[in-house]
Amino acid sequence: MKTWIKQEVFDFVDYVRGVKNFSETTEKTYVINLLEAIEFVRMQKDEEIILFDLKPYRVHIKDKAKKTIYKKISIFRSFVKYLKKKYKIKIKNDENISTSKTLPKPLPNTYIKEALEVAELKDKLMIELIYTLGLRISEVANLKLKDIKNDWVIIKGKGGKIRQLPLMDGTKKLLSEYLKKESPLIFLYEKNGEKEGEYRLRYRFSKVFKDLGLKVTPHQLRHSFATELLNEGAKISDVSRLLGHSSLESTQIYTKLSSIKKKESYEKSHPLAKMGDEIV
Repeated sequence: MKTWIKQEVFDFVDYVRGVKNFSETTEKTYVINLLEAIEFVRMQKDEEIILFDLKPYRVHIKDKAKKTIYKKISIFRSFVKYLKKKYKIKIKNDENISTSKTLPKPLPNTYIKEALEVAELKDKLMIELIYTLGLRISEVANLKLKDIKNDWVIIKGKGGKIRQLPLMDGTKKLLSEYLKKESPLIFLYEKNGEKEGEYRLRYRFSKVFKDLGLKVTPHQLRHSFATELLNEGAKISDVSRLLGHSSLESTQIYTKLSSIKKKESYEKSHPLAKMGDEIV
């Protein structure tokens, strides 16, 4: 039984790799979580139907954070949805899990400027691409030269969604310097003639900020990109398209962050707010 379902797991991951354009990290996460799940999910299979009982698996992961549980169950649900194309499926103990969304943590602009001043050309370009285009690190790793056309970059993001993003003049100049120096053949980032993986790019990115005494992830720069645009009055629908979100709901969390910043600004600037501080 386990051999059969394990093969289905790998077939599923192969399927979503082609359909959803998964990053290396996401693909690895799916494999690890699904192999864990099938060790605990109770399964019964006969000629007509497959029954999955999630209760033993839920008991196994019950002490983990709500977000982790939600992610693990969501991955298994995606797997079940795939299996339904081939088999009749029934699933037990699959209650919904509610999670609270935490606010993203954008990076102050001063830290980004500091990193750009000290970074090598290769890393400087990577930082600029993420910060000025709102790219995911996987999208940087998969960026091909043929997708960079004059003032625009064409990105194939999650779920195979295509978006066209404008290059700033400074980024174009930096890109030109990099291409002249590195002469990549197919992908923007290559090593020894092959695509440089996102793990390696993530390491290089983190090291630039680590040398400045900061712990920063590429996704924080994506957060910064979205937050800066909304703070300057950009429409949420435009920001959503630039980020490659499938719905406005994913982008709306940034509006909360923008509102908090506006409130802080108001409280610092309004004379009555200042007077209140003096009275206290």
